[in-house]
Amino acid sequence: MERRSRMADNAKELIDKAIAEKLEINNHSYTKTFQVADLGCSIGPNTFLGVQNIIDAVELKYQKTQGQSSFQLPEFQVFFNDQISNDFNQLFTSLPPERRYYAMGVLDSFHDRLFSDGSLHFVHSSYSFQMLSEVPKVVVDKSSPAWNKGRIHYSNASDEVIRANEAQYVNDMERFLNARAQEIMNGGPMALIIPGCPNGKSHSEAFVNIKIELLGS
Repeated sequence: MERRSRMADNAKELIDKAIAEKLEINNHSYTKTFQVADLGCSIGPNTFLGVQNIIDAVELKYQKTQGQSSFQLPEFQVFFNDQISNDFNQLFTSLPPERRYYAMGVLDSFHDRLFSDGSLHFVHSSYSFQMLSEVPKVVVDKSSPAWNKGRIHYSNASDEVIRANEAQYVNDMERFLNARAQEIMNGGPMALIIPGCPNGKSHSEAFVNIKIELLGS
């Protein structure tokens, strides 16, 4: 949780810059509600930190674009999304009381459509997009060269296992991006915080893989 919080803090500067430079306020000036989706929200509180960073940056953008005289901010609607098994009771019980947005829960996988056409102004996902939509079938097939011997991750696995997971991720990414392309308004940004493996390092040396290997053991 602490690591995810640090990542949210580190991403804030990049998100602020993207909103200041890329968010096309004029395209959204006709609407009284600015809609944000946080995909793979889990149970907080880090998800609330990321959402608040976005709202702060959007408010600042509106203020600078519209000026101070007779200025009125839009209302903010935040959709917190995760799988049906997520503990939304805990999530909404811990909502910040001082929040400046209306909160809703959206249940289901973010790999497919969740929202109506052109309904979202901003999409955010932190430390969730690396999760596969399903375990590749060949990885659990004992007769397959890509069988992963019952392990929960691909670190230190064979090349066949790694390629199977990579293929699944490419498919998942295509589904995710196609769905968001239909849901986000023209000019609406998307911020994805995804753990990665530094160039020149093997999968087994990446911090996130070391952590999950320990969990698997």
